[in-house]
Amino acid sequence: MIKFTILLRRRPGTSHEDFVSYHKNNHAALFASLPEVKQYVRRYVQCHPLPVTLPGLPPPEYDGITEIWFDNAESIEKVFGAKDYMELIRPDEEKFLDLHGCSFLISTEHVVI
Repeated sequence: MIKFTILLRRRPGTSHEDFVSYHKNNHAALFASLPEVKQYVRRYVQCHPLPVTLPGLPPPEYDGITEIWFDNAESIEKVFGAKDYMELIRPDEEKFLDLHGCSFLISTEHVVI
């Protein structure tokens, strides 16, 4: 399987708490409602940092992570290039994300433990 990982930064002026709440309670359901998501997405996970600091390490640079699993790379394009995605999801993302501050990685997993 292919994993699409998106490192998320919240929109300037949005509190971390409001960002997490919107991501979990509004955006997730809207994204999951798309026919293309139902057809091509195998797993969708949201992660949000805990208020934990570790000695010698800087604070997190991102406000969350989205992980989405697909059967292949072509399926990613079918979801993120879909008309419904561009018309419904992209405007929703602009409500709570700093789109230019986000990063992504398309990868395969190598399980060690």
